[in-house]
Amino acid sequence: MQRLDDPAALVQVRFDGTTLELSDGGNLAAELLAAGVAAFRRTPVSGAPRGPFCMMGACFDCLVEIDGVVRQACMTEVRDGMEIGRPSAGAEAPND
Repeated sequence: MQRLDDPAALVQVRFDGTTLELSDGGNLAAELLAAGVAAFRRTPVSGAPRGPFCMMGACFDCLVEIDGVVRQACMTEVRDGMEIGRPSAGAEAPND
C-alpha cells in the first residue's frame, strides 16, 4: 500500500476474512481503496461490482457490513478491530 504520509497509528481490521492494517481514524473507503480493495459490494440484480464513487455519502456504492450493520464506508472512520464484509444481496443502508 502506498501512503502520502506516515500514519500516526495503524490498526488491524478484517475485510472478508483478510486482515488489513489501516490508518486509525482514516476514512474507511479511502483506506480500503489504498489497501487494494476495489469492489466493496455487488449489485443485487446483475452482480456487478461496486466501489466508492462520490466519496461524500450520496451514491451508496460503497456499502459494507461493519460489525453486522450495513454502512457507507465513505462516511465511516477506521477503528481497531472492525469486522468488515460485503453486504448480503439486497442489503440496504439504514435510514438514520
